[in-house]
Amino acid sequence: MTSTPFTRRQALAGLTGLGLAGAFPQRLMAQGTWPAKPVRFVVPFAPGGSSEIVARATAFELTKLLGQSVFVDNKPGGAGNVAMQEVARTTDQHTLILGHIGTLAVNPYIFDKLPYDTNKDFRPISLLAKVPSLYLVNNDVPAKNLKEFIALAKSRPGQLNYGSAGNGSAGHLAFEYLKMATNTFITHVPYRGTGPQLTDLIAGRLDAASVGAPAVLQFIKTGKLRCIATGTPQRIPQLPDVPTVAEQGFPGFEMTQWYGLLAPANLPQQAADILAAAAAKAVNTPASLQHFSNDAAIAVGSSPAEFAKFIAVEQQRWKPVIARAKVKPDN
Repeated sequence: MTSTPFTRRQALAGLTGLGLAGAFPQRLMAQGTWPAKPVRFVVPFAPGGSSEIVARATAFELTKLLGQSVFVDNKPGGAGNVAMQEVARTTDQHTLILGHIGTLAVNPYIFDKLPYDTNKDFRPISLLAKVPSLYLVNNDVPAKNLKEFIALAKSRPGQLNYGSAGNGSAGHLAFEYLKMATNTFITHVPYRGTGPQLTDLIAGRLDAASVGAPAVLQFIKTGKLRCIATGTPQRIPQLPDVPTVAEQGFPGFEMTQWYGLLAPANLPQQAADILAAAAAKAVNTPASLQHFSNDAAIAVGSSPAEFAKFIAVEQQRWKPVIARAKVKPDN
């Protein structure tokens, strides 16, 4: 694939959209000092799933915009902490990482000590995309919507259960957040991954779960699972007949998984500005939007300041949920 240079005109156009054009460093732009070599984009999860879709679509477009190859490097382990630690300590300013609700807003509160500082060792670049969290029940559960499910849970406190991909996973937090908002008692059953959890949910060994849309849309559309609510502020096009949690009596409720671009804290501000402009354009190209739409992901593309503020808000939102649920990581 032939890369096209990220020209001064392209960069300024992108930065104008972010409100950064006036502050953009002309000298760096003219010299083109960053990126000076291929860029490594670390994904702290195993291949597959929403993280892979977002990362690879973004990397493909960034390669064209930056004029250097941007390649994805999956580095799973330790709930994302292995990759986060490596990137936090790197001196290579051409290494980036995919940030996630788990690594940025959950891990700081479920681990007694992290080998890095989430807020000091990384430079937020851009919020790339959000992935809807869906609330599901198996077909044997006598609840057609969220209101009926809540009523059922309150009539049988502790008798209904829900599964997750593991302690501290997005699905775990999503359901604990719902329990907190609805004042219900539903028993958590942690699994080691989304696959085993979905197998038991479809088979009726689990009553409910919250799962990211890409993993379960096929099961909903084929009638193997029932979606009783979406965690998004608005209904999603892929499931237009499914109301949101907010619509069903809980205004302001939002639960989405999200992915953003981070760099080590030592990346110069000028390079961060170039990267942020390119990232915002990358996730909103027709090709990226098509990839995201296929899996119900919602493209964003923000400025560094907007992403930093978003992370701070998410941390404050999840801190009390984690404390109340006494969430601890898997051993």
